[in-house]
Amino acid sequence: MSGRLIVSTCVMVSLATAVAACGSDENGRSGPSVTFATVPATTVSAAPETLETGATSSEPPSTDGAPSDAVTTTTIIAPTTVVAVAPVPDDSADLGVPAIRLQPIVDTELAVGLSWRNGDQAVYIVEQDGLIIPVDNGIAGEPVLDIRDRTTAADERGLLGMAFHPTEPFAYVNYIANDGDGTGDTVIAEYSVAADGTFDPASRREVMVIDQPHNNHNGGDLAFGPDGYLYIGMGDGGAANDPDRRSLNVADPLGKMLRIDPRPAGDQPYGIPADNPFADVNGALPEIFAVGLRNPWRFSFDRATGDLWIGDVGQGEWEEIDVAWADQGGGNGANFGWSAFEGNHRFNADQSPDGVTPPIFEYRHSLSCSVSGGVRYRGSAIPALAGWYVFADFCSGEVHGLQLAGRTVVQDVLLATVASVAAVEEGPDGELFVVSQAEGLLAIATAG
Repeated sequence: MSGRLIVSTCVMVSLATAVAACGSDENGRSGPSVTFATVPATTVSAAPETLETGATSSEPPSTDGAPSDAVTTTTIIAPTTVVAVAPVPDDSADLGVPAIRLQPIVDTELAVGLSWRNGDQAVYIVEQDGLIIPVDNGIAGEPVLDIRDRTTAADERGLLGMAFHPTEPFAYVNYIANDGDGTGDTVIAEYSVAADGTFDPASRREVMVIDQPHNNHNGGDLAFGPDGYLYIGMGDGGAANDPDRRSLNVADPLGKMLRIDPRPAGDQPYGIPADNPFADVNGALPEIFAVGLRNPWRFSFDRATGDLWIGDVGQGEWEEIDVAWADQGGGNGANFGWSAFEGNHRFNADQSPDGVTPPIFEYRHSLSCSVSGGVRYRGSAIPALAGWYVFADFCSGEVHGLQLAGRTVVQDVLLATVASVAAVEEGPDGELFVVSQAEGLLAIATAG
């Protein structure tokens, strides 16, 4: 049994096709039904306002994406205990500009990210064509999972994300299913994992299925938060300009951060944390944790603080990085602004500007095209980089570091350049990797 929803996002991950501009319209079927819950269309909206110069308007919302009859219900579960984190270092210390080098580890052309599990020194490369490859001491092993019969690497589709359960022998994958119509549903599936890291194909269990209206803006990232719950980054449904106004519609899972307990809850495929912001709100989906995202391609939790960092791909003018501070709720109920705003700039005038959490950092789309997201560095090998947020852009290949003083970015430094960076990720020891679809997996090391 699986739960059903919706989704899509503007990514930048395929060698099979040229990278499409994130703001371009895509042909595709219009709003499929949401069979996850029976709820009326409910939006966070206000009276239309005048668009700022340079903003792009879009067509009125379509009317064929309303939820259909429910096929499943959900079980509300109590919150888990938040894991204690280490004391936060003084990130404002002036240790100079970090000098790094990129050390090639594994040559791969379809990698989109990596994951790791507690107690295992290996990292696991997620390949868009449907493979998960373990890498131990710089040596790639045989695939531990092969779902190439279920998904295809094409434009923004394929196997897009994976996360290991922090305390149980399970892993979760996020992929776009082969369905023959060129769009495909998002599928979240669970596999049991053996002590040697291999996945058991026979153990596959569908946790959630989300209908896709278009072939882009699929999000794809998965991560367990310090609270032990699974977070799922969902795009706004694709095409361009949020045409169906999904991102601020709390009756729609697209354009959101979802949060669930992925293990079965009673006779349901997963549970809903009792403190999710819409768990008890009529007309809203209880899985929703935060709203107002366009394409949260990669996000991460600061292992020292629990803060949630999101790289949200922009429309046509601005790329943005959002932060939800753990001591302010960690993003519970947050509104990151799309499509009322693109970055800090007013966008769709018919979407409410109220209650928006602005990005901590933005940069012009004209300088690049698609933020790949990143990680706040908490390793020990590069002292000058301690506490910096390291991210990249797929189009420019630039790897940047943001230095913070408190909660303000005080320095943006170009650290390196490598083609087609799909992600910046951390390993089990907090050291960082660059995942490039042109140059494979590279470790970030000190230049000294």
